[in-house]
Amino acid sequence: MSLDLWTSIGGSVVVAATPLLLASAGELVTERAGLLNLGVEGMMTVGAAAGFIAAYHTGSPVVGLFAGAAAGLFCALIYAWLTVQLAADQVATGLALTIFGHGLSAFVGQPYAGKSIHPLGDAPVPLLQHIPLLGPVLFHHSLPVYFAILLVLGLAWYLRATRGGLMLKSVGEDPQVARGLGLPVIAIRYAAALFGGAMAGLGGAFLSTVYTPMWAQGMVAGQGWIAVGLVVFATWRPLRLLLGAWLFAGVGIGQLFSQAAGLQVNTYFLSALPYLAVLTALVLISRDPMRIRLHTPAALGRPFRAES
Repeated sequence: MSLDLWTSIGGSVVVAATPLLLASAGELVTERAGLLNLGVEGMMTVGAAAGFIAAYHTGSPVVGLFAGAAAGLFCALIYAWLTVQLAADQVATGLALTIFGHGLSAFVGQPYAGKSIHPLGDAPVPLLQHIPLLGPVLFHHSLPVYFAILLVLGLAWYLRATRGGLMLKSVGEDPQVARGLGLPVIAIRYAAALFGGAMAGLGGAFLSTVYTPMWAQGMVAGQGWIAVGLVVFATWRPLRLLLGAWLFAGVGIGQLFSQAAGLQVNTYFLSALPYLAVLTALVLISRDPMRIRLHTPAALGRPFRAES
């Protein structure tokens, strides 16, 4: 294959990984606070619908991105109220939100099925875009792509080097001890859940306003579940999210290029490859349970009751 084709594949992988990076970065923060949110898929779906509808009526994909983030934030507010305030079961609440998100997006998005909008244009980085090979792959995209990469890098710094990151991790490890130290456990868990929801909604809006600027029910196609698995794959360390998102997106893009090249493999099998890659990665990681326990937030999934 020519160098131009490899460059095209690399650039496509970076773009395709963007919604995974956004959603998984939000989920990582949520889980670091001790909240297991399995509603990421539903929040992404609602964000995709809200983002497309806002962009369709305003003519601005940027407005659509903000609308998608706001929709995810609203869903996260429901999740946080139920799990943080009322100490409801986090798994059941997340699954219910996913079902709710699919139903709501199908209801509000039905009149827009098959319609399209003008996508957000690319914003190449001056000078860096001319670097051989790396320039077209990393520095010739729309602004949300750069934001997703910088978000992960900033998150790694925040968790490692700031007092806020230490407080977040303390709440995720032992909320009772954190409360004893005077930390506002409820407020921190609320903030983490809302951030996660906003990023999931933004990831969904990226799909409907930038990546494929159209609306179709089911367009999120399980990326929310992959984002949740990606956090485990990264063992709750932000920089590994980059590697995982690019790996899983690469599998998806690879199957598209294989189909375009006329590779004689069942198309259903090729479409299932990204999900098989996720399952394979999780199985391989599970062979070392000590490593997972070492990095898993100790209070993940456990409700916190201030009076206990």
